[in-house]
Amino acid sequence: MNAIELLLQRQSTPLLTDPAPSGTDLTTLLSAGMRVPDHGGIKPWHFHVISGQGLQRLSELFVEATTIELSSKAELIAGANTQESIDEHALNEKMAKVAKMPFRAPMIIVISTQYVEHNKVPAQEQLIAAGCCAQAMQMAAFSLGYGAMWRTGDLAYSDSVKQGLGLEVGNDIAGFLYIGTPTKEPHIKPAKDFKNNVSYWQ
Repeated sequence: MNAIELLLQRQSTPLLTDPAPSGTDLTTLLSAGMRVPDHGGIKPWHFHVISGQGLQRLSELFVEATTIELSSKAELIAGANTQESIDEHALNEKMAKVAKMPFRAPMIIVISTQYVEHNKVPAQEQLIAAGCCAQAMQMAAFSLGYGAMWRTGDLAYSDSVKQGLGLEVGNDIAGFLYIGTPTKEPHIKPAKDFKNNVSYWQ
């Protein structure tokens, strides 16, 4: 597969299993992440590579963060003196779902910012650079025959999750990159037409 084929055929792969990248393949993925456009050469990102028992630790962190969020929501409901209540069955289902999230793939790379004070590179640009890392690593995984899925969701914005991962205050999670081997041969999705998304100034 050449570079143009990779760019035109890349797609997300949600159904993943062992093996995950290791050794040279993992080095290739991380190196691809480090190769993205980086104004000022400041490397405003950090990668947490999570696998094995690390997935269980992440599961526990997700459950803890969700518990804190739901407790805060319950306090607000009680404080508002409304008739609304939390459905215990729905709560248990939600917690079970959250606990399983990290096990949807044998490896997760969490891409977060590591903001640097810089008079020419605003935080927004640094966040975009971190997003480019996620894209580059997903592309590298695809080119090596692995599958990958870039996910965010509420937990990517949770202060409890950020704290649990050791992020300094004020930093962000650009995404959770789930990586593994596709459980079945992926069906290449049709190309998206660009006509309604392009303007030409000539």
